[in-house]
Amino acid sequence: MNTASTHRNRLSARQFVIAFGLVSMLADMVYEGARSVTGPYLATFGASAMTVGLITGLGEAVALVLRLASGPLSDRTQRYWTLSIAGYAITLVAVPVLAIASTLAQAGALVVGERFGKAVRTPARDTMLAAASHASFGRGLAFAVHEAMDQSGAFIGPLLVAGMIVLSGYRAGFAVLAVPGVLALLTLIWLRRRVPTPVDYDAGQNASASPAPAANASGLSRAFWLYTAFTAVAMLGFSTFAVLAYHDQVDGVIAPALIPVTYAIAMAAAALAALGSGWLYDRVGLRALMVALPLAGLVPIFAFTDSAPAIWIGAALWGAAMGIHESTLRAAVADLAPSARRGTAYGLFTAAYGIAWLGGSTIIGALYGLSWVAVIAFVVATQLAAFGLLLMLLRDR
Repeated sequence: MNTASTHRNRLSARQFVIAFGLVSMLADMVYEGARSVTGPYLATFGASAMTVGLITGLGEAVALVLRLASGPLSDRTQRYWTLSIAGYAITLVAVPVLAIASTLAQAGALVVGERFGKAVRTPARDTMLAAASHASFGRGLAFAVHEAMDQSGAFIGPLLVAGMIVLSGYRAGFAVLAVPGVLALLTLIWLRRRVPTPVDYDAGQNASASPAPAANASGLSRAFWLYTAFTAVAMLGFSTFAVLAYHDQVDGVIAPALIPVTYAIAMAAAALAALGSGWLYDRVGLRALMVALPLAGLVPIFAFTDSAPAIWIGAALWGAAMGIHESTLRAAVADLAPSARRGTAYGLFTAAYGIAWLGGSTIIGALYGLSWVAVIAFVVATQLAAFGLLLMLLRDR
């Protein structure tokens, strides 16, 4: 790290990654705590499985597709901290307000609004983390460490919500999440003061790092676009957790207070999978992504049964696949795009990811009402198609 960078940034790159992991841990307590019961909560307003899939899928699409705007905006303005803080603030306000929603429309709007905050902040946040990754743990492991800390909050949050549901119901579960929300914003503001220019961590790393693949007229490589297509097809066969939780609530397979505990199991699996896949990515590259496909294919076989142990296995499989997607996939975008285009690359990549997740979540929600076998067949077919695209990408690389 150069002298000017050291003077401006008062934390090392490794300390920055860990501190941002703490912010994400607190924030995940808030919005993952809420997401653990979104499906059952919407069901209390009379929502069907397809409606739950549509609302939560729309939320994920908003969180991802709108990065088409926020990604280039972060590249153009380089206001990484402004966008990050604004995005976190939107999310951390929307979730506790769910406690006073009185109609399905209000609850649905807040669910989507919470995801809008994620759209605002994520490209800027990931650009800052990408800048610090090589100088800290290594590209894959840096994102994996951040993701593991992130998912630890996603483990604690649902347990907190579960306790409040036992004591006083869903609304109290949402209201208590205001506490970690305030702590997350205070920590983020402190980190902004300690590290005003995180992109400076990248200085001196670009010369020794492997060059990004040759770009085409868009400024992004064929490998990046193949990678984006692979991820979109894989996510087409991946439902939101709300659809899985809807099954648990409506079929009465497990008690309502145990549904967020099931989500906590998924998040624990996600944290462990993120660390493992991040470590593996730094050693074998994109081949590490093969692990996620069979995991996703097995999810509906277990998650839509009438057996509580099978449902918990399905939740763990869902979480493990998600942990790989949300850590290793972010590291790969940083390697496949030039540093000056990372915000744009994250925006484009996650837009495709979000559109596919919206479509897949809605389709799986609709198929759920028709046939369990149809759900399994659809999910397995998408993962096989994604495997074919991954083989093409590996040949190109």
